[in-house]
Amino acid sequence: MRLIYSLGIYLYGLLLRIIAPFHPKAKLWVTGRKDWYARMSQTVEVGQKHIWFHFASLGEFEQGRAVLEGIKKDFPSKKIVITFYSPSGYEIRKNSNLADYVFYLPEDSAKNAKLFVDLINPEFVVFTKYEYWHYYFAELKSRNIPLLMISAIFRPNQVFFQSYGGFFRNILSAVTYFFMQNEESVHLLKEHGFRNVGLTGDTRFDRVVELPKQQKQISEIEQFVRGFPVLVAGSTWPEDEKLLKDLMERFSEWKLIIAPHEIHESHIAAIIALFPTALRFSHFSQYDQQQIKDAQVFIIDNIGMLSSLYGYGKITYIGGGFGAGIHNTLEAATYGLPVIFGPKYHKFQEAKDLIEQRAGFSIQNTTELITIFTQLQDDINRLAAGDQAKCYVRQHAGATAIIMKYLKSKELLK
Repeated sequence: MRLIYSLGIYLYGLLLRIIAPFHPKAKLWVTGRKDWYARMSQTVEVGQKHIWFHFASLGEFEQGRAVLEGIKKDFPSKKIVITFYSPSGYEIRKNSNLADYVFYLPEDSAKNAKLFVDLINPEFVVFTKYEYWHYYFAELKSRNIPLLMISAIFRPNQVFFQSYGGFFRNILSAVTYFFMQNEESVHLLKEHGFRNVGLTGDTRFDRVVELPKQQKQISEIEQFVRGFPVLVAGSTWPEDEKLLKDLMERFSEWKLIIAPHEIHESHIAAIIALFPTALRFSHFSQYDQQQIKDAQVFIIDNIGMLSSLYGYGKITYIGGGFGAGIHNTLEAATYGLPVIFGPKYHKFQEAKDLIEQRAGFSIQNTTELITIFTQLQDDINRLAAGDQAKCYVRQHAGATAIIMKYLKSKELLK
C-alpha cells in the first residue's frame, strides 16, 4: 500500500506539472515548490527550534488562527513556521505576521520529510482539521516530536476505517493527541483503538466570535446599501449565482452583495452577464451617485473583505453547496444573521447544527430558495433565526483555551 501511496503522490505532482502552463493554480503549486530546499535553507536559521503549523488551505488557516494568536500572545519569543498545501492559502497568507516563515509544504516523500524536519527543527507540530501525510508523520514519530491534530473531524466512510485501510490507520498512529470537533468523531476513533482523543470543539468559533468587534467600515458598501435591506452572498460559485439571479428578480427591493469564491476575470464576467447593471468594487470610483443608488448588485472582486461584509446584511447566502461542499457559515452566523446554503452541507457539523437550531436553511433549487427567503421577510422569523445563529457561535467558543491548557500542562510551551 505504501508503494501505491507514493505512486499516487508522484503522479499527482506530475499531472500538476504537465498542466501548470495552462492552469494558474497548478502553476502556483508547482513554482512554489521548485528548488524548495535551496530557498528555505537560505532563509531559516540553522539549529533554531520552531513550532510548525500546517494548513491545507485558507479555510484551515482561519480555523487554526486562534491557536496561533494564543501562542504569539503568551509566548512572543517562539519561532513559528507555517506551511500550506494549497495556493489559495499560501498566496493570501504568505506575509502573515503570525509566523516567522510561511512556505508551501514540499510533496510528501521520505527524502522531503527528512530534509524539511531537519531544516525547521520543530518543537511540536500542529495540523488543523485534516491532511494526513505518511512520510511527514512517520518522520515526526521516529523523532518523538509531538504532533497534534486540532479541530479534527472524521466520518465512518473515510478510508481510515475501512477493512483495507490499515496503512492509513497507521498514519493516524503518529498523532500524539486529537482535539476533536464532535462526539461522533471521538467515538469513531475510540472504536478503532485510539485513546489519545478528546472532545474540544472547533477552534473556528474562537476566531469568528470576535469578528463583529473587528468589523471594518467600508465606505463604498455603506453608500451602496444605504436605506435598503441587504443579502450578502459569500464564496459563491456559478450555480449559486444563477439561483441568486432568480431570487433578485423576485425581490427587487433588496440589494445583493456578491463575494465570489473565484475572482478571476472570466468568473466576474459571468456574474456581470447575469447582472448587467452590477457594480464592481474595483471600479467604484467610476460610478456616479445615481448609478450607485439604482444598482441592485455589488460584486466584490477582491479578497479579504468578506468577514466584514456580513455586518451589512440582514440575510446571508453561503456558496459551494452545489459543488464540493459549502464554505464558511460561521463568519455569517456570528453577526446574528440567518444562513442559507445549498444541499451539500453534511460534512460540516456547524451547518447541521445551524439547521437544527432553525438558524440555517438548506435549499436545493430556486423554488426552495424563494420560499425560505419569503419566510425570512417576516421580522420575527428573521430576527429569531439570527439570534439563534449568534447564540450558537457564542456557546461553542472555547476550544482554543482547552488546547492552550494542554500545551502548557505538557510543557510543550514554556
